Amino acid sequence: MTGFNQDIHQDMQAIVREWVSGSYLREGDIFVIGCSTSEITGENIGTSGSQEVAAVVFNELKQLQQHTGIQLVFQCCEHLNRCIVMERETMQASKLEEVSVIPVPGAGGSMATYAYNHIEDPVVVENVEASAGIDIGETMIGMHLKQVAVPLHFEQRWVGNARIRAARTRPKLIGGKRANYETTKTNDSCETE
Repeated sequence: MTGFNQDIHQDMQAIVREWVSGSYLREGDIFVIGCSTSEITGENIGTSGSQEVAAVVFNELKQLQQHTGIQLVFQCCEHLNRCIVMERETMQASKLEEVSVIPVPGAGGSMATYAYNHIEDPVVVENVEASAGIDIGETMIGMHLKQVAVPLHFEQRWVGNARIRAARTRPKLIGGKRANYETTKTNDSCETE
């Protein structure tokens, strides 16, 4: 592993530790990854993809999956309308519909291509509603997060030269000032005024 790839490896390990220690993830959660390997290497998004960098990121994210039981899904680039690579099992459990495309570095991106070639039974779907995710290199994963997205502020803010953004989601808060959002049971009845 080159010195630069070792740095990426260490950056990703730090990010994985923060996800695990933060207790944001539950087993079975869908976790979306948007990643520009070009940005990681210090180039403009979409200009210098790297399968070698994708491999380092992918392997560390598999460690996160092993620690938490999440389902990893990988966002393709804008040339494939940011569709999602995932395991067939995840697609079926989520009742999603497969689309016909195979990502390649020039249309899909290096990260999604690497994921497609290294997960057990890959499929591509048009969109997903993930419970959490990470955006490495400002690839715009927001369209694939459930409402309501909550930004997470990690100490590790970079992978190589790419800025990261992380988010989890929470259920919508409904009601008003009298609403209770705690998870305690009560026998009080609600009286109308």
